[in-house]
Amino acid sequence: PCTAKMAAVPLRVCHQEIVKFDLEIKAAVQDIRDCPGPLSALTELNAAVKEKFRHLRGCIQELEQMAKEQDKESDKQALLREVENHKKQMLSNQAAWRKANLACKIAIDNSEKDQLLQGRDSLRQRKTTKESLAESASNITESLMGISRMMSQQVQQSEETVQTLANSSRTILEANEEFKSMSGTIQLGRKLITKYNRRELTDKLLIFLALALFLATVLYILKKRLFPFL
Repeated sequence: PCTAKMAAVPLRVCHQEIVKFDLEIKAAVQDIRDCPGPLSALTELNAAVKEKFRHLRGCIQELEQMAKEQDKESDKQALLREVENHKKQMLSNQAAWRKANLACKIAIDNSEKDQLLQGRDSLRQRKTTKESLAESASNITESLMGISRMMSQQVQQSEETVQTLANSSRTILEANEEFKSMSGTIQLGRKLITKYNRRELTDKLLIFLALALFLATVLYILKKRLFPFL
């Protein structure tokens, strides 16, 4: 674009193009310095800066060619000095560009590290929560096992009591003829036997419910540990 415009007013157009690209490069370098990321955004900014440098370099080369073609030596030297100044300014812009890239990459790396640390903290918290739940489940399991053992002892005692009453019943039946006068006592004994039989049934039902609860808890814990995503 610089060469096409210089066909009409070469020097003025070339100066304007050089100043324009210089300012655009400075603005783009500042955008790179302020870029929050990600790296894809930084890559896009760098591509735009490279294109602006390409245009600026072309305009400076055009100006240098025009200086060499000047008839007057004074005009030639003045333009060559200006070309040298533009080259120095371009080198300065390139240095600023490299520094801006370095600062931006460091900032993006630090941001990614912070996000990674935050992710690790979140994982650590979830791990702690899972361990607490596992510990609670273990305590519940131990409590249920204690209840189960206690109920088993109660059932055993009930069985022994029923057996004792059954033996007493047989003894009473054998002595029925001899102790007819004690029929009221025997009937009371029968009622007690019936009561303890019912208690045995109730105890067995409670044991069954406790075992069912215990198995359900174990299955729930195994499901959470082996299939946490369900």
